[in-house]
Amino acid sequence: MSLDYENQYYSDQVHFIAGCDEAGRGPLAGPVVAAAVILPEGYSNPLINDSKKMTDKKRRDAFVQIQKDAIAFGIAVISPQEIDKINIYEASRLGMMQALENMNHRFDMVLTDCMPLPKIHLPVDSIVKGDAKAQCIAAASILAKVTRDDLMLKLDQQYPQYLFCKHKGYPTKEHIELLRKNGIIPGIYRLTYGPVRDIMNQDLRLF
Repeated sequence: MSLDYENQYYSDQVHFIAGCDEAGRGPLAGPVVAAAVILPEGYSNPLINDSKKMTDKKRRDAFVQIQKDAIAFGIAVISPQEIDKINIYEASRLGMMQALENMNHRFDMVLTDCMPLPKIHLPVDSIVKGDAKAQCIAAASILAKVTRDDLMLKLDQQYPQYLFCKHKGYPTKEHIELLRKNGIIPGIYRLTYGPVRDIMNQDLRLF
């Protein structure tokens, strides 16, 4: 599938198209990270793909190139506490809004990976599987994913017993076993997520 969905929108009125995506909706731990990217009109980069289909090395190579070539980009990090407060869907939306603001550049329309942005008073196209269709969304997915992975690697250095370097906070069997063994780290885990909540409830029943 070619990543050229945005090309249909360029016109005399539309010069700057911002693509938005997030990484980290599913994990039990760590933030959700959103990114927004404006690529030059007509830009094409074979490095860019849906971040989920790329190796870590290819994502990191693309990450560097996107930041060099983009007209503008912005990244936003939404904490586990905020996710618990407003839910992950709204936290993902908030992240995209903040990432757009952090670009510090005007845009004429927004393409998102299946996320309506009703507070944006410009055209927004919320595309199902947008990171596999639009290059600007795929670029945003790469910026978000690499940024989040690096944040989880920092947490791994602080809490090596949780092996965040391996699972990046996602609910793997090994991660849940380590969580049961080592306990919930305040401020790092999403307390409203089922496996975390279940472990908290089990711990409470012990007292």
